[in-house]
Amino acid sequence: MYGNVAHNVYAQNNIGVESPAKLIEMLYEGVLRFNAQAKKAIKDSDVEKRVYWINRSIAIVTELISVLDISQGQIAEYLEGLYNYQIQLLTAAGIENDVAKLDECTNVFKGLLEAWRETSNVAQ
Repeated sequence: MYGNVAHNVYAQNNIGVESPAKLIEMLYEGVLRFNAQAKKAIKDSDVEKRVYWINRSIAIVTELISVLDISQGQIAEYLEGLYNYQIQLLTAAGIENDVAKLDECTNVFKGLLEAWRETSNVAQ
C-alpha cells in the first residue's frame, strides 16, 4: 500500500526521470527530506505533522523493499534487512517522539545515498 503511493508521487512529480537509478536516488533524498520535516515536527510537538512525515518516509522505505530483486544475492538480502530495520526505527521514533532514532535512520540514508551516487557514477 505505502510503496505504490511513494512511487506514484515521485513518478507524477518527475515525469522526465531518466533512469531507475535516478529514481532510487530521489527516493533516498525523499527519506532525508521527510525525516527532517518529522524531526522539526517532533521538536515543535506537532503530532499531526510528525505522523504525516514519518508515514511518508515509511512509504518510501516500503517502496524500496518492494523493488529489491532478492535473486541478486546477498546485497539485496542485506538491504531488505536494513530497510526493515529503518521502518522499525521510524515507527519507534514516531511513537516515542525520539529524535535520536530518527537521526539514526537519517544517517543510514545519508550513507546509502552517498554510496548509491558513487556506484551510479561508476556504472555510467
